[in-house]
Amino acid sequence: MAGCSGTGPGCGDYLFDLAARKVGEYRGQAGPYAMLRPVGGGREWQADPERLRPATRDERITAGVRAVNERANAAYELQRPPAPVPDCVQCGALADARAAARARFDWSAETDANVLLRRHLRAGHPE
Repeated sequence: MAGCSGTGPGCGDYLFDLAARKVGEYRGQAGPYAMLRPVGGGREWQADPERLRPATRDERITAGVRAVNERANAAYELQRPPAPVPDCVQCGALADARAAARARFDWSAETDANVLLRRHLRAGHPE
């Protein structure tokens, strides 16, 4: 990937991708494409340089607020215990292990059960 020097946008400039309809932070060039990263971090995407324009002040603010809200929602989801899927034997066993740990005030075992239940839900019950 080419660096951010030379003509055109500079590293860290906020650009609006007309094709993706979102603001990204310019990271450099990769062949004929501009590489953009979501505001607040995340996976880069390739954009057609002809379909980019500088982001407006309002677009930058909106993208920043959205990034903060997404981080807050992700943190909240980790605090909320996962719900087992009804009629799933493994979900039920993990929920029972969590309840037993909670009953004996074993917060570490309760957290372990939540982690295992989240992993099981991602692998066994994709949305």
